[in-house]
Amino acid sequence: MNDQKHESRRMGRTMQVFAWLAVMALLMLYFGDVLDRQRNPNRSVDTAVTAEGVREVELRRNRMGHYVSAGTINGEDVVFLLDTGATGVAIPAALAERLSLPRGRAILTNTANGSTRSYLTRLQEVAVGDIRLQNVEASITPGLQMQEVLLGMSFLKYIEFTQRGSTLTLRQYPQD
Repeated sequence: MNDQKHESRRMGRTMQVFAWLAVMALLMLYFGDVLDRQRNPNRSVDTAVTAEGVREVELRRNRMGHYVSAGTINGEDVVFLLDTGATGVAIPAALAERLSLPRGRAILTNTANGSTRSYLTRLQEVAVGDIRLQNVEASITPGLQMQEVLLGMSFLKYIEFTQRGSTLTLRQYPQD
């Protein structure tokens, strides 16, 4: 009888451990998603098209004050950090490798962290929502220690953008 009681207690403790582990896993999933939404409130990007054919995308600023957005490079999903201070599109080396981007001529680039060597490349297509540009100049920047692609002026100079409050509106006008 004592052995049976001991076995029941052991099973009860084991079930409690599994229950706590399940609760912890669910909490980690939930709060991981909450933190990701705070970092990138634009994980899903919708595009509105006006009667004149203007494509508009509205992006919400994240809690750190940046505009981060889902997008694609050559049809592959990426996360962009919009940077009007960046001359071009800057891609971390690991991501460039995953996207199979060719390294072109080496250049010296100046960043907030100083000078670094980058490699020119050209992107077949860059898209934020349904705003798409072809043949975009970019650089592969090995010193870029982040997961996001800096979406700089080699893309943004072809797009009208307006910031009001915590919203950034991108507009692409039809080609004549």
